[in-house]
Amino acid sequence: MEVAPRPLSRRATGVDRVFTLAATTVGATVLVITGGIGVFLAWQAVPTLKRYGFSFFTETSWQPEANILGIGAVLGGTFSIAFVALAIAFPLSLATALYISEYSPAKLRPTLVSLVDLMAAVPSIVYGLWGYFLVMPYAAELALWLHRNFGFLPFFKVDADPGAAVWDPSRYVSSAFCAGIAVAMMVMPMACAVMREVFAQTPPGEKEAALALGATRWGVIRNVVLPFGRGGIIGGTMLGLGRALGETIAVLLIISPAFDLKPRVLEVGTNSISALIAGRFGDASPAQLSALLAAGFVLFGITLVINTLAAIVVNRSRSGAGAEA
Repeated sequence: MEVAPRPLSRRATGVDRVFTLAATTVGATVLVITGGIGVFLAWQAVPTLKRYGFSFFTETSWQPEANILGIGAVLGGTFSIAFVALAIAFPLSLATALYISEYSPAKLRPTLVSLVDLMAAVPSIVYGLWGYFLVMPYAAELALWLHRNFGFLPFFKVDADPGAAVWDPSRYVSSAFCAGIAVAMMVMPMACAVMREVFAQTPPGEKEAALALGATRWGVIRNVVLPFGRGGIIGGTMLGLGRALGETIAVLLIISPAFDLKPRVLEVGTNSISALIAGRFGDASPAQLSALLAAGFVLFGITLVINTLAAIVVNRSRSGAGAEA
């Protein structure tokens, strides 16, 4: 007698079904909240975009009393601070992740991981106070040195005489460079965590094969670990960029607000979208409030795109797509 095969069902039952529904609900809720924020900002930005049009993105002045509003300068300042932060945080994150995953003793590794993760729990206002009172005086001296030796480059140029007998520190403080140093310390733990996680997934067999062929530890890192973790390096850096673009309190405490579109990151005076919103929100008129929300919508869109691309890159790296054959 022929026995009919028992039908198989992929439907979750019992505890599995409860977990599936709960996870789906939480995920859908997060998406709905994120979408709701975007829709709210977009709706509030409509009056400003209708009134000023494309000039809202190119105008560098912010003068509500003269009916002149634009985010050209603060958009440039936002990216200037973020790129300074990444220029500092990227090598620190990469070196820290490599040391923890490849060089540190096994007994010391959990402590190092906890210390780096603890940096992410420090409030941003603490980083702002640290940057303002402790880092800024030394950053001004470093900015002067960069101006003296590399002032022929637009990024390191300052509207001051670097060879003066008595230099003016006020020209080198409260700049995008000073703010970027504080933001770099906030970005570094996030980028390091992503890189470290991807480096830890490097196939042990490939590392052992490289050692068996006579490769040094650095040779293994250069030819096996780094190629495998390329996606994690890119993804962690992009996640750090998204965090740096939206940092508010630390930047607001350090910078001297200025609406100048300039490439000189060492010079006093800059601004960012998040700092502009935080500084002008309390006393904003209805028209200015709509403009601030429009600026927030632009920042929301930029960070959403960057974080989405970073998540895609990191997920592909975790699946092994970033490894070389």
